[in-house]
Amino acid sequence: MSRILVIGSKGMLGTDLVKILTSMPSKHEVIGWDIEDIDIQVEKNTVEKIESISPEIIINAAAFTDVDACEIQKEKAFMVNAEGMKHVAIAALRCGAKVVYISTDYVFDGKKREPYSETDHPNPINVYGQSKLKGEEYVQELIDNSLIIRTQWLYGRHGKNFVRSILKQAKERKILSIVNDQIGSPTYTLDLARALSLLIEYPVKGIFHVTNQEFCSWYTFGRAIIELSGIKDVEIIPISSKDLGRLAPRPSYSVLSNQKLKRETAITLRTWKEALKDYIESIMEEEKGELI
Repeated sequence: MSRILVIGSKGMLGTDLVKILTSMPSKHEVIGWDIEDIDIQVEKNTVEKIESISPEIIINAAAFTDVDACEIQKEKAFMVNAEGMKHVAIAALRCGAKVVYISTDYVFDGKKREPYSETDHPNPINVYGQSKLKGEEYVQELIDNSLIIRTQWLYGRHGKNFVRSILKQAKERKILSIVNDQIGSPTYTLDLARALSLLIEYPVKGIFHVTNQEFCSWYTFGRAIIELSGIKDVEIIPISSKDLGRLAPRPSYSVLSNQKLKRETAITLRTWKEALKDYIESIMEEEKGELI
C-alpha cells in the first residue's frame, strides 16, 4: 500500500486516475489535490504542503493545456508546466517520493514520419511543447526516481475534449471541417489511467510513451466519432492546418511508439477505435439516463 498524491485531480485524466487508483486491490491511500488545494506555481507553499503529507508517489497531472493560449501567455505556460513541476520535484526529493510527470507528444517537431521513441531528440515548435519539455528536464535533473509519461490527443468523461466537441457540432450543423494533415493516436483517459496504475507498480523509471494503439488524422478520428455515434446526414470536409488558422503551430506527425512500455512492462493499451467505441457508448448511456 502506498500513499499516492494526484495533483490535478479534477482534470480529465486526474479524475480517472483517482477513481482507478482508489479501486485497486492493493488499496492505495489516494489523495487528490486540484487548483483550490495547491498552487504549484508557488514553490514554498507547494513544498511545505506536499511535505506535510509525505506521499510515496506524486503524480503531477496539473498543466496549462490550452495550446493556443500558451502562445499568448508564455509566462503562465512556463510557470505552470515547467516551474510548477520543478517545485513538485523539489518536494518529492525531500519526501523521498517517486514522481510521475504527465507530458506530451508536442515535445516533438513532427518531422519524423514514423512513431517517435523515447530516445528521439525533442524539438518542440510551440510554447506549450517547450514548457512541457522544460518540465521534463527539471524532473530529470532533480530526481532520479521518476517517470515521465508522454501521451497525446486525450479525451475522457470529465471535461471538454475533441469527441464531445464534434458530437455537439454535429447536432448544430450538417457540414464539419476537420484538419487532415496532423497524425497522432487518440487516447482515452480511462485507458491511460489504468495503464499508469499498473506502471507505477513496476520498478522502472525514465521516459515512457503511453497511448492507445494505432494512429489516424483528426479528420479520420472525426469520421469515426460520427459513424460510431450513429449520427446521419453530416458531411465532414478535410482541411489543412493552414485553413484552420490556429495561433500555435502543431506537429504534423507526432505518433508515439509504445514499444518500450510493452517491452519493459508487458502493458499494452487497446486500439483507439476500440476505446472510442466504449467511450461513445458510455456517454450515450449517460445521455439516456439524463433524459429518464
